[in-house]
Amino acid sequence: MRLFGSKPALPADRRGEARRTVNARGVVSAAGLETVCVIVDLSDTGMRLRLDRSAALPAQVVVIDVAEGLAYEAALVWQKGQEAGLKQTGAKSLRGLAPARLAGRATPG
Repeated sequence: MRLFGSKPALPADRRGEARRTVNARGVVSAAGLETVCVIVDLSDTGMRLRLDRSAALPAQVVVIDVAEGLAYEAALVWQKGQEAGLKQTGAKSLRGLAPARLAGRATPG
């Protein structure tokens, strides 16, 4: 029975790790697929993406955080329209994979 002013109980959060909002520019890459995305939120074990366009993601992808220079191998857990939830196994740095003269150029001023 519900009393006036009481709220229904919220469903338990099934995530094992706390997530943090990042709103970072990213790229999702897989065989035959490369699409721009926003990494909406991120935890040590998962992430939520907002894709630039509707595209069915395959079971395994690599998500690249452009600003941080990190690549995440990830498995698709759910997808609804342009949003997707992925389970990731950790980040690998992409720093040093491009010649220093091309990476992070400062503009003359």
